[in-house]
Amino acid sequence: MFRNQYDTDVTTWSPAGRLFQVEYAMEAVKQGSAAIGLRSKTHVVLACVNKANSELSSHQKKIFKVDDHIGVAIAGLTADGRVLSRYMRSECINYNYTYESPLPVGRLVVQLADKAQVCTQRSWKRPYGVGLLVAGLDESGAHLYYNCPSGNYFEYQAFAIGSRSQAAKTYLERKFNNFTASSREDLIKDALIAARESLQGEKLTSSVCTIAVVGVGEPFHILDQETVQQLIDTFEIVREEETAPAEPEAAAEQDAATEQASGADQGGAGNQGGADQGGSPMDI
Repeated sequence: MFRNQYDTDVTTWSPAGRLFQVEYAMEAVKQGSAAIGLRSKTHVVLACVNKANSELSSHQKKIFKVDDHIGVAIAGLTADGRVLSRYMRSECINYNYTYESPLPVGRLVVQLADKAQVCTQRSWKRPYGVGLLVAGLDESGAHLYYNCPSGNYFEYQAFAIGSRSQAAKTYLERKFNNFTASSREDLIKDALIAARESLQGEKLTSSVCTIAVVGVGEPFHILDQETVQQLIDTFEIVREEETAPAEPEAAAEQDAATEQASGADQGGAGNQGGADQGGSPMDI
């Protein structure tokens, strides 16, 4: 029934120094649909892949607004994500009420990580089975954090979590050097490409993808489906324009290869005539 005798309790260490229940929670994040985050100096973009349990049901919401300057995208147990996003909203409201200023993103991430860590040290609790990409903007600039069920948190330039996210990570690793100076539109385009990579062959449409943006002079908001579909269509047009110039070059190469082949045939016929006049066939 169990993996071994050390995974029945979250507070039980294995001889190898591992907490298997925490690792199982991290595995739940990998089973969730993909969530992607990218940031530049001025903007942060979140993207997620929407999955429905059946064709008759709608998909569950995976991006939540926390405050005007903070939002989260989740992968894993959606119910746990709702609870944590509600906690983050409460912390932002309390801080704003007390200090009359927005809560710094880094401080909120630390509080969230502390809350997740408590669940790894209490035998009557279980770890949260959800990973969160926290996007925010404060006085120190744009930020993108990943909060892990283990209580760890990391800041990234770009990151992807969830099922089939490795393809998106590979794309982000190739392009992340350009993200710092990217514009808002370029970030959204790269987020859509990364989401398409995680679909692995499925067609990217606005019904299976959600985009959210926060930036300088732009409060956190989720783009509507029509806007996302227009961006996807524009991206497809760019792809066609990029592939179009390659066609004449391929045609020219094919013509050159045809001419070269015909010349070789003519030369071969002449040489064959010489061979018939007394040359050895091995000399051809």
